[in-house]
Amino acid sequence: MFIECSNLISGNVPALHYGVAVADLDGDGQDEIIVAGYGGPNRLLKWDGHRLVDITDPLIADQGRRAVGLACGDLDGDGREELYILNNDNHSGPKQVSDRLFACFGQRWIDLLALPENFAAANRFAGRSVGVIDRMGSGRYGFIVANHGGPLRLYEMGARGRLQDMADDCGLDGPGAGRSLLAAPLLGGRPDIFIGMEAGANLLFRNDGSGHFLEMAEALGLADPAQAARGVALLDGEDGRFDLVLANWQGRHRLYQQGGGGGFADVAPPEMAQTSRTRTVIVADFDNDGYEEIFFNNLGQPNRLFGWRDQRWVLLDAGDATLPQGLGTGAAVADLDGDGQLELLVAHGEQAAQPLSLFIAEPRGHHWLRVRPLTQAGAPARGALVRLWSGGRQQMRSICAGSGYLCQMEPVAHFGLGATHQVDQVEIIWPDGTSLRLDRPQSCQTLTIRHP
Repeated sequence: MFIECSNLISGNVPALHYGVAVADLDGDGQDEIIVAGYGGPNRLLKWDGHRLVDITDPLIADQGRRAVGLACGDLDGDGREELYILNNDNHSGPKQVSDRLFACFGQRWIDLLALPENFAAANRFAGRSVGVIDRMGSGRYGFIVANHGGPLRLYEMGARGRLQDMADDCGLDGPGAGRSLLAAPLLGGRPDIFIGMEAGANLLFRNDGSGHFLEMAEALGLADPAQAARGVALLDGEDGRFDLVLANWQGRHRLYQQGGGGGFADVAPPEMAQTSRTRTVIVADFDNDGYEEIFFNNLGQPNRLFGWRDQRWVLLDAGDATLPQGLGTGAAVADLDGDGQLELLVAHGEQAAQPLSLFIAEPRGHHWLRVRPLTQAGAPARGALVRLWSGGRQQMRSICAGSGYLCQMEPVAHFGLGATHQVDQVEIIWPDGTSLRLDRPQSCQTLTIRHP
């Protein structure tokens, strides 16, 4: 399915890279790709109309740090996203290197965690994933950090611009072996939080509607203890509910199908469930046929791609993206060139330095529609739910707040339409429950919709 076009990345030298995120950091309305550098610089890559060029500010490059995870969200409600960079120098427990939380004031970046008033709140443990959540529906996001050998963190902006860890106050407590993280309206309503665990049982924190959480993974069938969870992603269940794809490092991969009562059952076919050294899981409609594919990005093993064909999941030919010699550590998707088809960027590292890899799916001439919900302040409404009705089917997406593993996808709901060009209706539901419906929007465009 995929064709490599890594030659379109300028300065693409071998390096150790980990997480990948997509956000508009320079505020010009066009998303960039942020890549975590481990021992080398972080990179901010922008499509200039012909190729991806490096526009990294020296402060964000943070040369010599050990970045692994990335996430963006509007922490202070000013309409512009901040960037959290998770740095690690230890596998588990306390660490020496500090995380970064970059905010832009005019043309100047500042690390909020380096300010004296925030020093005591900084994360001192080996973090494994970071994401964002608007738990109160206010348009202001908190940064969730899943630590290995340390507590969960939820950093929100408090009085007088100080960072506060609100994890304990809102019920986010659990054993310290977190690996993957996903924040989305998994169970309906306001965003919930799933934590895939390295050891012990996974955690699912259900948002009770007031911004507080109740852990209920075991009750819902998602505990799956001692499997060393890695990548996780939402999947449109084709029934008005989200399913969950979870890669396990030491056990079977899972495709958790959500039932009408809210519980989950593993329905992964044997070929998909086969254990592999998966880091990132991405669910997206790469070929715009109207059905999502599932991409497993592996470390030192061929990547795998599954598609929904004839009412069942089948292994597809990933083409150039198979990368049998690739040391995959992170990946993300975005429509970089604005042609309505997703590009896939894969990062490599850990065991050896390798260049970044960029792919596009073979064009098939299918129709599409993209929806970019914004907060009241104009920032990406990460965690918002978007539904689309076309051709007698309903599709649904959640605006990515952090998923895959160490990564964060573009803040856009991307829908393939196949041969159908007519869209009957689109509905957007923001994290505060506000909804808006659009009738018969034209296909093959990107709709940018601000919170009403």
